[in-house]
Amino acid sequence: MSLYGRMVAAGEWRDYGISSLREVAIFSIFRRTAEYPLYRIEKRPKLRDKQGMYALVGMDGQVLRRGQDLKTVLRVLERKLIRVVD
Repeated sequence: MSLYGRMVAAGEWRDYGISSLREVAIFSIFRRTAEYPLYRIEKRPKLRDKQGMYALVGMDGQVLRRGQDLKTVLRVLERKLIRVVD
């Protein structure tokens, strides 16, 4: 949630949604409320021993990162906060 708060403060993200299904929990991040999600953070406990239970999925459905630790999976998004200041 701290990453989400920083991205909202930076003006990159505006809204989120949480879905809890039988085999997956999804945290969706939106630029605007009426759009498709920019990113989905999925937790699939059944994949814990195989690919890692956390996955970061892009807008087009491509898996950007998988892993066992949520913090390392979200590092891809942390880089988007770093900007060059003139």
